Amino acid sequence: MLKVDSLHTEYTNELGQAVKAAQNVNIEVPEGHFFTLLGPSGCGKTTTLRSIAGLERPKSGEIGVNGVAVYSGARNIFVPPNQRGFGMVFQSYAIWPHMDVFTNTAFPLQVGAKKYSRADIEAKVMKVLTAVQLDHLRDREATKLSGGQQQRLALARALVMEPKLLLLDEPLSNLDAKLRELMRFELKRLQRELRITTVYVTHDQSEALALSHHIAVMNQGRIQQIGTPREIYERPVNQFVADFVGTTNFLQGTVLGPDSGTDWMVIDTEIGQLRSHATEPMRAGDKVSLSVRPEDIELFEQKPEGGVPALQALVDQKVFLGEAMDFRVKLAGRTLLSRVHPSVRTSVGDPIWARIQPGKSVAMRADEAGAPQHH
Repeated sequence: MLKVDSLHTEYTNELGQAVKAAQNVNIEVPEGHFFTLLGPSGCGKTTTLRSIAGLERPKSGEIGVNGVAVYSGARNIFVPPNQRGFGMVFQSYAIWPHMDVFTNTAFPLQVGAKKYSRADIEAKVMKVLTAVQLDHLRDREATKLSGGQQQRLALARALVMEPKLLLLDEPLSNLDAKLRELMRFELKRLQRELRITTVYVTHDQSEALALSHHIAVMNQGRIQQIGTPREIYERPVNQFVADFVGTTNFLQGTVLGPDSGTDWMVIDTEIGQLRSHATEPMRAGDKVSLSVRPEDIELFEQKPEGGVPALQALVDQKVFLGEAMDFRVKLAGRTLLSRVHPSVRTSVGDPIWARIQPGKSVAMRADEAGAPQHH
């Protein structure tokens, strides 16, 4: 479906310096898939999306849809955005305030090159308004809609042209938290029902994890890792990905060697020996960083019998989150974050037992580019 090959883009900043926005970006999005570009602001994700849309002219590379190039640096092809046939929704919904819901949605059909009969327009508009659950508001003025309804209207207007590709740039960032969560479900439902190939840009990792078939994590213009939400979360390839997607603890360690009978490595860390997954082949003596997710640090009020030995720790702080508790525990001179069931009630300053199961940590080279940024 969508193929982006060796895409390079740069722009000139206020000081007249060339800023490399996207470097060697390669992505493939199969038909009907939801693909997310995720990363901090300024990482090149929006530039990549705008290049796909035709709103930016890249330096070099190729962008093709269903085998047809819409941009090629080498062959000097650049199809203008209005001829690419893609649907787009941005942060600002750009809804026409003087039109009602129906007319707003019908607008792209009325101004496009292709001429539709009134009956066709009626049928197409009502189909998408029903999909986004605004059919009962067809005659309402656009200015009298709530934020979530305006968002759905912007989506309806992008979908009415039945685009080959839907491009979404942070479309939920202006909504409040509860509405954003509701719209996530809506988007997922719509995308599944209409089987529309979608490229989505966000800096919100929970949004990316909730919506996507595949995620590309970007930093400083480069893709760090592409994978399913579960792969990105459970098997980050470097410290930047581990730290940006979700919350994690980093431990420093040295590889002792492979763990016999498993594909884990035995790592000597600040808190003792751990058996860990490795992101790449490693040898004894290699210095590594271990990423351990808070939910993978188990806590016990009494020393657990059997299984992996537990280590004694002290409760430093704790926060009640409703469905979970966040504990900060001091363990062998380190403070680690653990997320557990609220039934754990140990008080601040009291001892507690902690353990990390084998394979519940990921070892990566300690000198990885994109070292952790703490937020």
